[in-house]
Amino acid sequence: MHIALYTPFKPLGHQRPSGDLVIATGLLEYLTAKGHHIWQAGPLRARWIYWKPWEWIRWLRVYGQACRKISQYGIDLWLTYHAYYKAPDVLGPWVSKAGQIPYVIFQGIYSTKRRRHALTWPGFILNRTSLTAAKYIFSNRQEDLHNLKRLIPQEHLSYVRPGIYPEAFQFDAGARQKLRQTWGVGETPVILSAAMFRSDVKTEGLEFLLQACGRLAKIDKSFWLVIAGDGKERQKLERLAHEQVPGRVRFVGKIKREHMAQFYSAGDIFVFPGIRESLGMVYLESQSCGLPVVAFDNGGIPEVVASGQTGFLTPLRQAEPFGSAIQKLLQDKGLRRSMGERAAAYVRQEHNLNRNYGEMEKQLRRIVRTYQNA
Repeated sequence: MHIALYTPFKPLGHQRPSGDLVIATGLLEYLTAKGHHIWQAGPLRARWIYWKPWEWIRWLRVYGQACRKISQYGIDLWLTYHAYYKAPDVLGPWVSKAGQIPYVIFQGIYSTKRRRHALTWPGFILNRTSLTAAKYIFSNRQEDLHNLKRLIPQEHLSYVRPGIYPEAFQFDAGARQKLRQTWGVGETPVILSAAMFRSDVKTEGLEFLLQACGRLAKIDKSFWLVIAGDGKERQKLERLAHEQVPGRVRFVGKIKREHMAQFYSAGDIFVFPGIRESLGMVYLESQSCGLPVVAFDNGGIPEVVASGQTGFLTPLRQAEPFGSAIQKLLQDKGLRRSMGERAAAYVRQEHNLNRNYGEMEKQLRRIVRTYQNA
């Protein structure tokens, strides 16, 4: 198939990493590997576009270009990844209609509370318009699927279990030895964490983790905390680390995703609270490398971590159970190993994109055949 792929929230290849960008890139890689020809539509970033009137002049130009491409390349299907009120799809419904091709959304989000506020009402209307125009919508979050059912008929919806390509995240014994030597941690258990140091829930989560480690250090200092990531809040986090766990924290900077498997391999536990985390690809990646996880039981995290089997999910913002879960894994090497083994197997069985995207691809083919035969 010839597919137009559009990402209104953030263009593919954007310099600022995020879980959404990882999922969109994985979708592109899968479809390309299956022999489909992908045209990356855009690059019109729709984030808050309804409050940026100057962008609508650009929209006219991009719309015209997209319509010409549909005809020029014989596009069979328009596929939009991640449409929601803040970045509604302002291209797909109209270009698809003009080009007479089916319009599909992967990860559409419907939230009625956005219509109650003047700031988000235009985004709500534009997003609802695109959702109702879609021939089919795939969702990789159960909560979003539930909300979509209030607007979209069940037969036009499917759940696609979130995942990664496990072969890209495997335990690397050589990297473990090398990095642990570089970090100077010896055989002491190592807690890993990773996030962008933004002034939002990412930094708030790291602060919570540092405070939890500070409380643990008063009982037992036989652990290291190694944090990957960078951003504006780095100095603030480094100061807190020095106050809470002096001499036991390593900040290793931003790591390219293709090197993250080496980073995970060097640790013993992966811990990141994940406040209001929609999914959290780091949980899948770290589990795939054989690490048990500790995080909050909120957002989309329960969909990617089997609590009690591959890690521990604790109540949101409750310090005592969160710290106890970390301590339990630090003190029990056998538990770390067994949970880590189950984690790696769990990702390969339940969250393998090679398998999970297969049903999605079959549905895309059915949609195109039905449309062409109508």
